[in-house]
Amino acid sequence: METWFFIIVSLCVSALVSSIFKLFKKNLPPGPPILPLVGDLIWLRRPVSELEFILRRLRTRYGPLMMLRIGRRKLVFIASHSLAHRALIQHGGVFSDRPAPLFTSKISNRTLKEISSAAYGPTWRLLRRNLAQEILHPARFKSYSSSRRWVLSMLVNRLLDASKSEISVRVMDHFQYAMFCLLVNMCFGEKLQEKQIKGIESVQRGLLLGFPRFNVLNFWPALGKIIFRKRWKELIQLRKEQENVLLPLIRSRLKRISEHQEDGAAVLAYVDTLVNLILPEENRKLDEPEIMRLCSEFLAAGTDTTSTALQWIMANLVKYPHIQAKLYDEITGVVGSSKSSQLQLIEEQDLQKMLYLKAIVLEGLRRHPPGHFVLPHKVTQDVELDGYMIPCNATVNFMVADLGWDPKVWKDPMEFKPERFLATSSGEAFDITGNREIKMMPFGAGRRICPGLTLALLHLEYFVANLIWIFEWIPEEGDHVDLTEKQEFTTVMKNPLRARISPRIRIH
Repeated sequence: METWFFIIVSLCVSALVSSIFKLFKKNLPPGPPILPLVGDLIWLRRPVSELEFILRRLRTRYGPLMMLRIGRRKLVFIASHSLAHRALIQHGGVFSDRPAPLFTSKISNRTLKEISSAAYGPTWRLLRRNLAQEILHPARFKSYSSSRRWVLSMLVNRLLDASKSEISVRVMDHFQYAMFCLLVNMCFGEKLQEKQIKGIESVQRGLLLGFPRFNVLNFWPALGKIIFRKRWKELIQLRKEQENVLLPLIRSRLKRISEHQEDGAAVLAYVDTLVNLILPEENRKLDEPEIMRLCSEFLAAGTDTTSTALQWIMANLVKYPHIQAKLYDEITGVVGSSKSSQLQLIEEQDLQKMLYLKAIVLEGLRRHPPGHFVLPHKVTQDVELDGYMIPCNATVNFMVADLGWDPKVWKDPMEFKPERFLATSSGEAFDITGNREIKMMPFGAGRRICPGLTLALLHLEYFVANLIWIFEWIPEEGDHVDLTEKQEFTTVMKNPLRARISPRIRIH
């Protein structure tokens, strides 16, 4: 009996020692020590703009792969091109999941039926495939050409009206409104009145800009709802306002579809594609709140990112008139001179001949990525990266801006030089998807790469080309366009571009 007792005890001790050995054997990525609770509160209250400064300082000490601990969560940050490629391309399946949602995210998205937040699996594949094939496929782009022309004409008229009443024009508001009109039209199939557009834009922006204020509710939700009850009520109110604005539009569109009131030649809207989707894991259709969240995601993903990128590009063309002049020469070489002619917009097929335009857009995305981080990834199993073990369920993010500013990859990285993206002597175009290698990733990379990549590039090229062809963009008198590194830490410029715009052609 004693023999068996000692054997069992020995086996238990051996297993315990083996487990402890394995635990310490895990060579986790380096990072700063954090005091429990105190450290958690410090990190949670940090805005993203400050976090980026801190991570950049930590990188000089710990290297391009580092880990922060917040409570039980392990946050891994990657700032290396080769490591990003290894993670997102070579180990794509392991790095393609999303971390568990925060408490505030569950309030606005209870079932997590969004492409950006859904777990990596059948439901995510269905939603992403639907968007990619039905709305974002290049073959579908032509059907939205009239919408783009309508929005561009509206933007031109708004800029002209503003230039008549102001010495210089603050352009960001006009860019955001134009992009929002375009995305609303693609989402609901309607050209809504300005009041309706403003209503949707207001509630969407309220949720987007308000969520950092609600972050404190995620630390201890049960207590936070009591201590910060005003913020809790504000979050609930924003959610209700979103329902009040978006649900009537969805119901109106679905009613028209069910009653067969749509013209046979009508353009397919995003909401149309969501009606009959069958969720593979639940064998049911999407309910109204889930359709609303997908529509909200569609609007948010394509508005601020594209309008911010457009503003940065135009700001550089204002700051560097020789680049603007070179682009204008390329445009006139393709479509002819615009001087003393009637307003004619550049057609989308002409964009394919404008290589310098494409280089300018890519350089704008490299130098000023709209987002300095991607949406967080979660690893589904332990995986080794550069000699370190990334533990299962760790949250992983990538320092997008730093990848595009790395002097080891880019010569004079803080300079705006579109020429670096002109095709080489081999004629090989730059691979922005990062499948071959990752040099920059403004749209992410791998299996979770932004599905709207191609559409975003088209919108940027289309609007930049027409805005340069129709107007000459001049800095505000006595003004200095601030494109310093300090400006890079906000998703929207702290001092939005103001410029004088001079029409190159007669506009009636």
